[in-house]
Amino acid sequence: MQLSDVEVLTAHDAEPMMAAAAGWLLGQGLRSGDRVAFSMGSSSALLCAVLGAARVGIVPVVLNATLLEHERDSLLEDCDPRVSILNSEDLTAMGEGPAAEMADYPLTRPMHYTSGTTGKPKGVTSGIWDSATANVAFDEEANVWGFGPSDTHLVCSPMYHTVGIRLSAATLLSGGSLIILPHFEANVALEALRRLQPTTAFFVPTHLHRLLGLEQLGENEIFDSLRLLMHAGAPCPPALKREAIRRVHPNVVWEFYGATEGQFTRCSTQEWLDHPGTVGKARPGRTLSIVPTNPSDSVGTIWCEVPSFARFSYFGDEAATNAAWDGERFSVGDVGSLDEEGYLYINGRRSDLIISGGVNVYPAEIEAALSEIPGVREVCVFGRDDPAWGQRVCVAITGEASLREGDVLEGAKTLLAPYKRPKEIHLTDSLPLGPTGKILRDQVPGHLGLDETH
Repeated sequence: MQLSDVEVLTAHDAEPMMAAAAGWLLGQGLRSGDRVAFSMGSSSALLCAVLGAARVGIVPVVLNATLLEHERDSLLEDCDPRVSILNSEDLTAMGEGPAAEMADYPLTRPMHYTSGTTGKPKGVTSGIWDSATANVAFDEEANVWGFGPSDTHLVCSPMYHTVGIRLSAATLLSGGSLIILPHFEANVALEALRRLQPTTAFFVPTHLHRLLGLEQLGENEIFDSLRLLMHAGAPCPPALKREAIRRVHPNVVWEFYGATEGQFTRCSTQEWLDHPGTVGKARPGRTLSIVPTNPSDSVGTIWCEVPSFARFSYFGDEAATNAAWDGERFSVGDVGSLDEEGYLYINGRRSDLIISGGVNVYPAEIEAALSEIPGVREVCVFGRDDPAWGQRVCVAITGEASLREGDVLEGAKTLLAPYKRPKEIHLTDSLPLGPTGKILRDQVPGHLGLDETH
């Protein structure tokens, strides 16, 4: 991919594209509350079609473009759309529709499916908002990050991932512009940063690692145009985060923690430096709480109380929806703790928990520690059955060619209590990654040729 393949989309150019897509859908007989499904790569045409649909109350269902046909068809059967847009020809036709009158802001959230790491993928939907609620929902997102007409956002994350559309929409409908990569390539992202001068950008840690590891990146080069560099989607190794901080102006790097279902926190550079390992405090308008795993334990399931516009349901799954909510707060099953100042620390998902010798071991904590060992690049901790301990802690690591098992063992001794130290160490050339750069923990044992997991 060349920089010439990267699209620049302004708010001025996007508005008629959205209106045409909305008009085409209304011309097909769709009305508020109906669903239209998309399954394709990132582009300005896709984004405008999604936002045009949402601005007339038609729910866009955005499916992972890398799904195999049978996987995609299973989700299409589940969401039962009136129309499916699965190729560039259909998307082009949408752009030729008659202009429709639209609400100022989306009247619904795009429906995305959860990753399915904890079971069958579930469609997350907000339902349809009235205009007043839509305005409040939009203002909340735009104001959290201060988006405005002078912003240009670098879109590296695929649009079938919630953040790809969420941050793009907040920028575009605030009058700003977008730089859209059809898919992530580190060298192209670097050239976009250098030559197109975005003011904001979002990277998952894997992409950030690839960008900052490029040989052509100058030793003391900084990304001077950025006022905001956001990351989320997976734990960010402290060394990588410190390198990102070094490459921008002070307090430009921000982290947030959230899920397909909703957003929990945000964290500035200084907050992270003052509270190492935190993902920040509750996002404005939200309240965090912990339900301990054990009554005497400070670690437990994370719950987040949210405004009414942030409520969601799992499409067609009332039982799962009810399980996710407790009054005005919801949980996605992640486990963590809060300090006295209200800063949240993530320990992982309850489903990732390893119980060794009756003691809870949280993979995310071990991964953060082991990532500090020189030569380590990517880390994934998982459990395997053990006749003596119930489960034993195992780790898969990619790293420099010089990295040895002994280096990991010695590092673990200085970083982790004995019960947290890995009993198995697997050095590997690669780890299985999802489309957004997350390590697919449940696939790691099979990737390594192991046949038993917890």
